[in-house]
Amino acid sequence: MAAFNNLYRHRFARVAAFAPQVSLAEPDTNAAVILELARQAHDRGAAAALFPELGLTGYSVDDLHAQSSLIAATAKAVRTVVEGSAGLRPVIVFGAALVSQGQLFNCALLARNGELLGVVPKSYLPNYREFYEKRWFSDATGAISDTISVDGLSAPLGTDLLFEAADLPDFVLSVEICEDFWAPAPPSLNAALAGATVQLNLSASNATIGKARERATLIDAHSRRTMGAYVFAAAGTGESTTDLAWDGQLLAYETGACIAESERFQSGHASLFADIDLERIIADRLRLSTWRDAVARAGEAVKGFRRIGFDLDPPLEAELPLERAIDRFPFVPNDETRLDEDCFEAWNIQVQGLVQRLRATGLKQAVIGVSGGLDSTQALIVAARAFDRLGLDRSGILAVTLPGFATSGATRDNAIALIKGLGATHKEIDIRPAAERMLADLDHPYSEGEDQYDVTFENVQAGLRTDYLFRLANHTGGLVIGTGDLSELALGWCTYGVGDQMSHYNVNAGVAKTLIQHLIAWTSRRQAYGLDVSATLDRILATEISPELVPPGAEGAIQSTQSVIGPYALQDFTLHYAARYGFGPSKIAFLAEAAWGDAARGAWPPHVAEAEQRAYDLAGIVQWLEVFTRRFYQTSQFKRSAMPNGPKLTSAGALSPRGDWRMPSDSSAAVWLNEIAALKAELKL
Repeated sequence: MAAFNNLYRHRFARVAAFAPQVSLAEPDTNAAVILELARQAHDRGAAAALFPELGLTGYSVDDLHAQSSLIAATAKAVRTVVEGSAGLRPVIVFGAALVSQGQLFNCALLARNGELLGVVPKSYLPNYREFYEKRWFSDATGAISDTISVDGLSAPLGTDLLFEAADLPDFVLSVEICEDFWAPAPPSLNAALAGATVQLNLSASNATIGKARERATLIDAHSRRTMGAYVFAAAGTGESTTDLAWDGQLLAYETGACIAESERFQSGHASLFADIDLERIIADRLRLSTWRDAVARAGEAVKGFRRIGFDLDPPLEAELPLERAIDRFPFVPNDETRLDEDCFEAWNIQVQGLVQRLRATGLKQAVIGVSGGLDSTQALIVAARAFDRLGLDRSGILAVTLPGFATSGATRDNAIALIKGLGATHKEIDIRPAAERMLADLDHPYSEGEDQYDVTFENVQAGLRTDYLFRLANHTGGLVIGTGDLSELALGWCTYGVGDQMSHYNVNAGVAKTLIQHLIAWTSRRQAYGLDVSATLDRILATEISPELVPPGAEGAIQSTQSVIGPYALQDFTLHYAARYGFGPSKIAFLAEAAWGDAARGAWPPHVAEAEQRAYDLAGIVQWLEVFTRRFYQTSQFKRSAMPNGPKLTSAGALSPRGDWRMPSDSSAAVWLNEIAALKAELKL
C-alpha cells in the first residue's frame, strides 16, 4: 500500500510550471534546459511540467519563425525533448512552431516517457497591438489532418485532445495557448465539460502595468467557472526586449483559490510547484446540478473529445508530503483584511436574518438565555443590532440568566455585565429548585444525595432553561432566539427538543464555533457597543468553553466541553471537509496532519494568541476524528432533522435539512468507522 503521507494516495497531483531563461532561436539549447528542469520536476514527484509558449525557440523571434532552417532545427529539438523524457515521470508540456500539411502552427506538445502523446495547435491568434501571429501561423481551424509527424514522430493533432492518466484517477489534462484563454469562449470550457480537471496554459503574454493582476483575475474566475485547476506559465527572461518586456509569471489556481504563484521578473529560470486536489474538483462537480446540466447541453462539443491515455506511474512507494499550505481554520481566513470582511458579512447576515423574522412576525419582544458563554454572547449582540435596525428599544430584549448547579460566579457576572452594557432587560430565574423537584420526581440518585452527574442530571437543567424561555416568550409575546452553533449541531452537543437545540429562530445555526470566537473578538476590537462591553467580551473570550452543568471536581476542575467532544479547532476542520466535499476519514486525517502537525508551519489567522497556537499529532487527530465520525454520522442526525430556522453563513454549507444537509437519522456509520479502524491498524495507533 502507498505510504499514508504521500499526496498521490489521497488523490492529489503535483504539477510544476517553469519560465526558463530562453535562448532566442537556439532550439537545441532550449531543449536541453527543458529536460534539465523536467528532471527537477521528476525529482520532486511532479506529474506534469509546464513550459511557456514557443519555448523551443523563444516567442519573440518574429519573422524567424518562418525560416526553414529554424523550422527544421525546431523539429529535431522536439525529438530531443521527446526522447529525453524517457524515464521521467512528468508529462512535459512545451511549445514549438510546427509544420503540418503546408501550414505553420503555434503548438503545445506533450511528451511522456519517450513518447509524443499529442500536439495541440493554438485556436486564437492575436493580430493587434504588438502581436502579429497571423503573419506566420494558421489557427487550429485550418488543420487539415488530425495527426502530425514531427521528425519521424507521429502523434494526434487537434484541440479536441484530453490526456488521461490510467493509474491516477481524475488526472485529466487539457491544454490551451495564451490568447485562447482571453477569447470569449476559451477552448478550455468544453475541455473541462468533457472531463479535464487540470488545464494548462502555455503563454508568452508580455508584461505591462497591471497585466499580472488581469491574468490572476481571469484565472481565478475561469477556475471557478470550470470547477477545476488552471496552471499558467508566461515567458520570462531571455525573450527579446526590442519592444516588449516579459515577467515569467507562473500561477496555479484551483476552483478559485490561488494555491501557488511565483515571483516575477526573475533572473534565470523561474519555477512553481502546485499540489492539486483532484478529489476536491470531482466532489464539486458531482454535487453541482448546474455542472451536469452544462455537460448535457454541450452535447457533441464534449462527446467528440479524443482521450489519450498514458501510465503516469505516480511515486507511491515513499513519503511525499504536501507542499501546499492547508488552512488550519476553514471558517476563519488567515489574511486580516479577509477576516475583517468575513466577520462583517457573517455578522450582518445574522442580523438581517433576525430583522426579517421579527419584521415578518410583527413581534417587538425577544427572549434569549444568556450564560456568559460564547454562543449566547454572539446571539445577544446580534439581537441588539437587529433591534437597532428595526428602531426598537433594546429593553425589548428579555435577556435571562438561568443559574444551575454548576454555574460559576464569573460566567454569571459576565452575562449580567453584557446584558446591562447592551441595555437589554435582565431577568434571572434560578432553575435549581425546579431541577431538584424534577430529579426527585424521576427518583434520580442525586435527589438521594448521591453525586451522580449523568446525562439526565445535565438535561434536566438544559430542558428547564429552554422551557422557561418558551413560556416567557408566551407570557411576553416574544420570540425565543436560539444560541446553538453549527459545530454543536454537527456533533450533537445539544439537548434535543426541550433543550438548547430548539428555539423560534436560531441566529447561530450556520456559524462554526471557531468563527464565533473571531466574530466576538471582531466586535470587541471595533468597540461596536462601547469600551465597557468590549471589556466584557474579552473576558468571555478568555473563559474556558463549558456547559456548566456538572459541578467542579474534587480539585476544582470544571466540566470541559472539548475534553468530551474534541477540540473545536479539529472538529470544525473535519466538519468542513466531511460536509462540504464528502471526504473520507483517511483523506481528512492526511489534510489535518498537514495543517496541524507543526505549529510553526504555515500561517495562523490574526489575533490567535501564541499560547493557543498548538499542534496535534496524528494519533490525536485520528482519535478526535473517530469521535466526530460516530457523533456526526451515527448519533446526531435526528437533532439536525428537526432544527429551527436560521441563516446559512458560509459556502461550506449549513446542516439544515431544508438546505445543505440531508441524511437518514437511522443511517449506519460503518463505512467511515471501518476506514478509521483500517487507518489505525496501518498507523499502529
